[in-house]
Amino acid sequence: MMVLENAERMHLERQVTLARVIFAALALVDLVEFRPPTGGGMGALAISGVDRAWASAAFLAAYVGLALAILLYERGTSLAKVEFPLLVDFVALVCFLFLSPSLAAWWFLFLFLVFALSTRGNSRAMLGLVCVATVGIIIRIAATESFAVRSAWQQFLEKLSQLLQFDRGLTESVRQALGEIALAFNCEQACFAIRDEELERLFVWKIHPNEHEPSGPETLALSRSETFLTDSFETSFAWEFEENGPGRGFGWDRRTGQAVRHLAAPPSSTRHEFGAHAFMAVTIDSAGKPAGRVLLLNPKQSGGSALKFTSADLRWLEQIVRHIALPLENVFLMRHLRARAIESERSRISRDLHDGILQTLLSLNIQLDVLRHKFPWAPEQAGSELETLQKTVQQESEELRRMVTDLRPLRVESADMRELMLGFAERFRNESGLAVDLFIEDRSLRMPDRICRELFQIYRESLNNIKKHAKASHVVVKLGQDEAKVSMVVDDNGHGFSFSGNYASEDLDRLRLGPISIKERTRSVGGTLTVESNPGHGARLTVEIPLN
Repeated sequence: MMVLENAERMHLERQVTLARVIFAALALVDLVEFRPPTGGGMGALAISGVDRAWASAAFLAAYVGLALAILLYERGTSLAKVEFPLLVDFVALVCFLFLSPSLAAWWFLFLFLVFALSTRGNSRAMLGLVCVATVGIIIRIAATESFAVRSAWQQFLEKLSQLLQFDRGLTESVRQALGEIALAFNCEQACFAIRDEELERLFVWKIHPNEHEPSGPETLALSRSETFLTDSFETSFAWEFEENGPGRGFGWDRRTGQAVRHLAAPPSSTRHEFGAHAFMAVTIDSAGKPAGRVLLLNPKQSGGSALKFTSADLRWLEQIVRHIALPLENVFLMRHLRARAIESERSRISRDLHDGILQTLLSLNIQLDVLRHKFPWAPEQAGSELETLQKTVQQESEELRRMVTDLRPLRVESADMRELMLGFAERFRNESGLAVDLFIEDRSLRMPDRICRELFQIYRESLNNIKKHAKASHVVVKLGQDEAKVSMVVDDNGHGFSFSGNYASEDLDRLRLGPISIKERTRSVGGTLTVESNPGHGARLTVEIPLN
């Protein structure tokens, strides 16, 4: 009888060993066929699901291999009795619960463990397993939901950062970013108001999420600031208007997070401007100082009743505004630098025309008037002077042609940079008679097109300035590049600037020294300009532009 019980137990253990292989194999098949959910803005979750599927498949493959090895050993050695501890199966089950992206695959291992425990008659262990499994599934679901929320939140912030790009233009960037924020909060309207102290104006964007007609900002006097900037910049708040009174709201100090007990009502002009029944207001910083406000107005109705903003909404909006503040500031800065560069270029053109061609034309007019009176009395002398005037007109025509050529849009790419610089140096030698030595250290330059374009313009303008003002006979230009930056040095033996010494970008701006247009072009690509001048013995310009 004892022998029969042992034989029956041996048979049941072998059934457990076989079941382990079968259930693990079924779980592995389910994982192989698993396809993570896609769409709905959850791309990162899909990628994560694929990675987890591969990792859990590798885990299961090792588990199946071990179970299969034990099965084959038992089958091949009839006298051997190998018991695979169920504690190992339990540990594998727990690990697989949090590793596998598919709960269906996990259920196969769970059912096997229930079968193994029931075969061995361990009812208490079965009850404990069910309890542990229930708690584990609850924890897994909570963790998955938390990850999904964090992932969707991160994707939303990344999308806003991508929308705030200089290439899109300031108005389009603000319009699209505000539209996305209004849609996220399900609001009727979003507003961005920023104060420009230098221009003494207030710029206001009003965005409706579903509008398709792009509209630029309103430019208002600073006296209208109260309507759009509302209360103190240091308070983030939400407000709900009432029909027979100012309404009520809540808010806190954005620096400390402490609640404001007696929140001042926003001006009535805000309510009338937007037709607002509720709104939130959060401050946006520029250069570390409060500069404007982001307002979300009128959450859309649900079930016939108007929704209200909550403290969670206000904190969420604060986080969004903090995230977009820097990229938005960069867009404003680049727009400001471009405007200054355009203004500087216009000033340079005006100065060149006034000091060059216009002065020459004035001189020609005076000389022609003198010749008109002199011609009847000294025709031979008049003829000689007319020849001189003709040469002057020809020179000025060439100079005007050069200016027009320089004003044409220029496309410069890394592959063409070397040839363009060599070609310009050759033409410059022929036209000016100056000796130009150009050294390009790397034959295969690798720079963004925008940096190539600005660097070539700086190179061309530097040589033209030397030709017009320095009275030099020799110019040396060196262009080099490494992994971090590109640098260009322009060295001449002319008269130099009126100042003496070595000045970096900050010093040049503070003392108002150096070529304005070159300074603006260098700054527009995030570079630095250094000018070294020795009056009577030449000057050296060094431009360094980071490549990151």
